[in-house]
Amino acid sequence: MEYKNVLNAPEDFIERTAYNMQMLQRMETEEYLKYLCVDRYSERQKKYWKRDYSSLEKYLNSVEPNRKRFQEAIGIFEPEGNFDPEEEPFLEDKNVIAKWIRIRFAGNLYCRAIFAIPKGKKGKFPLVIAQHGLSSCPERVFGFLDEGKIYHAYGYRLVKDGFAVLAPLNLTTIKRARYQRIALLLGKTLAGLEISKLQRLLDYIVNFPEIDKERIGMWGISLGGYYTLFTLPLEPRIKVGIVCAFFNHRLKKMVIDDYRYSCYLSTEEEHIFIPGWLREFTDSDLVSLICPRPLMIQTGKADGIAWWPFVLEEFKEAKKHYEKLGFSERIVIDLHSGDHEIRYETGFSFLKKWLKGKM
Repeated sequence: MEYKNVLNAPEDFIERTAYNMQMLQRMETEEYLKYLCVDRYSERQKKYWKRDYSSLEKYLNSVEPNRKRFQEAIGIFEPEGNFDPEEEPFLEDKNVIAKWIRIRFAGNLYCRAIFAIPKGKKGKFPLVIAQHGLSSCPERVFGFLDEGKIYHAYGYRLVKDGFAVLAPLNLTTIKRARYQRIALLLGKTLAGLEISKLQRLLDYIVNFPEIDKERIGMWGISLGGYYTLFTLPLEPRIKVGIVCAFFNHRLKKMVIDDYRYSCYLSTEEEHIFIPGWLREFTDSDLVSLICPRPLMIQTGKADGIAWWPFVLEEFKEAKKHYEKLGFSERIVIDLHSGDHEIRYETGFSFLKKWLKGKM
């Protein structure tokens, strides 16, 4: 600083100097925090991850402390009381019969979802949790209100092709930040609450006679892909996952602005910031908590949420966990030339392979 003696400095000089120092402080702070997030991440990997690939049992035991820390980071909520279920019709045609279900989570908070099964078919069906994205709804999973034609009615088509489908309702607007703030005051997150509600729905649905509880998968798009990536590490009942339009080079996606993709740091999506996420849980590290269960990544090269070469870079890291355990055929990437959208044919084939057959 160049005050020498502020008593002799003009007011505009003091004002300009104060502004410049604040700007410098801001730049230094951001550069330091980004440095910790990105450049020092590999050091934290070595500190927090102690994977043992010598056998599957030893591997699962070695990542269990990380799984527990991830659960603590998002903050799981405990349901209270009975299910108190209610149902109402949603859709019925020659292929599908579907209904809205509502069960109690706790107090006056309810879990809601569309549940659909093939019409006129008997037996136990494999179940797919079809999770909608931001600014969306379960109806869109079944082909309604999909003005952008990115869902391709994948929930309806899955039922038509022999699966049962559960499409949970989540909060979908940018105003999710309001509820994230309240959750953070409890040491938890909105993601933790919505994953807990999904688990509550599973507790209820697996008792339906039409459901084969040993064959459950999850396929989510965008925010639904986020929940697929976050739920599988914590929910062993889900045997197969498809993460559509979310998997990313997480370090860059969260804090590094780049014209080739949208960076969360420069958006209003406050709900996406999870305490401790970049301490040890990049996308490839979260995949190591899903391994060896089958996993597909669907990514469009024209999708502005990611720069696809970075996605490939992260996918290669994720695949290493499967390769070291001898399960490389269980993780695949569907990298296509499209945008932010469901790819039904590849996703269906993947689910058919791993859910309709025996694991």
